[in-house]
Amino acid sequence: MAKAAPAEQLKLLELQGLDARLKSLSNRRRSLENDPRITDLEAALSVANGELGAAKLAVHDAEAELKRAEADVEQVATRIERDEARLNSGTGLSKDLVALQKDIASLNKRRSDLEDVELEVLERLDGLRERQAAQQSIVDDIQGSFGGIRAELDAALAEVAAEENEVARKRRDFAAGLDTGMLAVYEKTLARRGVGAARLFHGTSEGSGMQLSPGDLAEIKAAAEDDIVFCPDSGCILVRSAEWG
Repeated sequence: MAKAAPAEQLKLLELQGLDARLKSLSNRRRSLENDPRITDLEAALSVANGELGAAKLAVHDAEAELKRAEADVEQVATRIERDEARLNSGTGLSKDLVALQKDIASLNKRRSDLEDVELEVLERLDGLRERQAAQQSIVDDIQGSFGGIRAELDAALAEVAAEENEVARKRRDFAAGLDTGMLAVYEKTLARRGVGAARLFHGTSEGSGMQLSPGDLAEIKAAAEDDIVFCPDSGCILVRSAEWG
């Protein structure tokens, strides 16, 4: 059975307190790293970015359609300008000039139809651009919220990391002064059980929170003061003191 002086065993409670604080800080860090607000915002941002991408594509397609409509109008306008110049010159046979007038009239009708198409596309494009701007605003708002929460979490994580470093330093310094054999038993118990040591207080193990059976209590009381004894329920080291009995 491992042994350590009672006064030395009492120091395990302070070491356990430091380890409990480190465990609490580790849990706090994991909680911050997995903040559900970040997950929710990431999901919302993914959806919003998808809708923004669709809005941008619709604007791009409408802009390309408008360019084609404008090119069609310009092409017809150029033909009208050329034919009107020929007509105004008065050269050529009268039948040719009559035919040219008919072509100009037909081209003017064609230009009017194309300008109607151009206007329809332009109006639709204005609506699509408004939709894109609105969707961009949604994305910007989500990103703003994301950035604010991320900054808040980063600040909290920095505080946790600083405290973890400080507690870990205190733990190293404190552990360096403990009985090496007892410390080895404690470290092994901590790794296996999650709790390395706890008080035995009025027959109750503070490691398990359970009242020990009369048989277990009798066995522990029969052990030498420098014996390292363990909680039958939690498996951690039970630190005894006469004043706790």
